[in-house]
Amino acid sequence: MRECSRTLREVNGRKTMVARIYKPARNAMQSGVAKTKHWVLEYEPERPRQVEPLMGYTSSSDMKSQVRLRFETREEAVAYAERHGIPYQVAEPHEPARRRIAYSDNFAHARVGQWTH
Repeated sequence: MRECSRTLREVNGRKTMVARIYKPARNAMQSGVAKTKHWVLEYEPERPRQVEPLMGYTSSSDMKSQVRLRFETREEAVAYAERHGIPYQVAEPHEPARRRIAYSDNFAHARVGQWTH
């Protein structure tokens, strides 16, 4: 479980939730990067979800956890948070290093790995 006290910040004498601004990662099940080009602002959960004892459903009374705003750039997301007085944390994206490999490298004499066919 995540400790929830770190997601609350006191602003002007009242506790408010901290928003997280990040660039979503690529889906591990697909090779496309279509939904990773925008920035997302979403609130950290104020408290953990509760499990309903009879059916086992999870629920939350935290309505801000349903808010997910998309922006074209990081600066737009930060400007929105500052304009509305929302405390925020920016998570910088991790860009993977791309290796360029040609098909002919499979048949090279100086091949590092063993032939698998």
